[in-house]
Amino acid sequence: MDDGFSGFNSSNPSVFVSQGNGPYKNTLGVLSKIDLRPAKNKRVLLKPNAGRIDRPESGIVTNPQVVAAAIDSFREAGADVAVGESPITGVKAFDAFEACGIAEVCRKRNCRMIDLDIRPPVEREIPEGKAIRKIKVCADFFDFDFIVSIPVMKMHMHTGVTLSIKNMKGCLWRRSKVELHMLDDIPGIDDKPLNVAIADMASILHPDLAIIDGTVGMEGLGPSAGEPKKLDCVLAGTDGFAADAVACRIMGTSAEKIPHLRIAAERNYGSIDLSTITISPGNWETFISPFADTPDIVSVKYPNIEIHDRNSCSACQSTVLLFLKRYGNIIFDYFSPNDVLNIVIGKGHENVSEKCLCIGNCTRAHKEKGLFVPGCPPVGSAILKKITGMTHLPGEIINT
Repeated sequence: MDDGFSGFNSSNPSVFVSQGNGPYKNTLGVLSKIDLRPAKNKRVLLKPNAGRIDRPESGIVTNPQVVAAAIDSFREAGADVAVGESPITGVKAFDAFEACGIAEVCRKRNCRMIDLDIRPPVEREIPEGKAIRKIKVCADFFDFDFIVSIPVMKMHMHTGVTLSIKNMKGCLWRRSKVELHMLDDIPGIDDKPLNVAIADMASILHPDLAIIDGTVGMEGLGPSAGEPKKLDCVLAGTDGFAADAVACRIMGTSAEKIPHLRIAAERNYGSIDLSTITISPGNWETFISPFADTPDIVSVKYPNIEIHDRNSCSACQSTVLLFLKRYGNIIFDYFSPNDVLNIVIGKGHENVSEKCLCIGNCTRAHKEKGLFVPGCPPVGSAILKKITGMTHLPGEIINT
């Protein structure tokens, strides 16, 4: 088994930060501080956050120039490099690569792109698992000597943040990712089962190196319904937990407040204690720019709308929140403004109220209670059509 890059799983891991030079130069800068010679003649898989159809300016997907710099750096070290992704349900990997610009940089470099969902999965046991005891891993994962996680610096409505450790969830095969959102509460454990499951996953599925893209991050309702936040920052480290801990601090929070990172650290999977991490440059704390936390959108923005969410995944919840962000101000043109609109998402509902809006296949059992919009997840235009009879409003500009 390969020993990994310099500093991996050491008692005093190093994390390198660069800001202000653009995504390509920032990435080259941090990778130049890490000894990549172990990658010579080895196979390296770059795992960006490209699970959705969007552009990097949105703060949702990894900037293609960060990926470009990673390809160039590992190629210079003599590695055989590929880029792979297993997107959210309903998105095809190559469509996502095209939308965010990763496909273009890969074609220019003749770098192989992989849809990690094509091959049958490999099942792996998790001996120490508390929420899950096995996972279905994309088979291509095991064809590579080194895995590099390249997430976007984002807040997350379910997990606090999504960084290099959470990004490895994109190596789970197809819909098995969704299953982590459907878990029952764990007796004797107060943490959400999703967060425990991510820590369980990290015991056997963690990156050999993390490159965290803070070119444009996302604050608030991440991972896809928040606001873009420009930082022009990239950081890297050979301990994903240490890299995530530094990123958390730059985002204005701490890894100890992020359940899956705290749980994993308590199990000694990696270090999140900043006092044990060597961080360069010495003035890195001047890069700190606090991200807006995930707000309570139901009470803050939509007082007449109640979202009943039990065990939904972030894909479905993001669809609903993006729909409300776009159409929330006009939705009561089609419902009585004196009533509360009950929106139901998730698989865990035994009963729901009458006259509700059930969104997503997980709510199919309650479709007779009101309006039902199928899909996994449904698209916003399908929700709008169910409510108004139109896929877009008159005069609305539709992005193609």
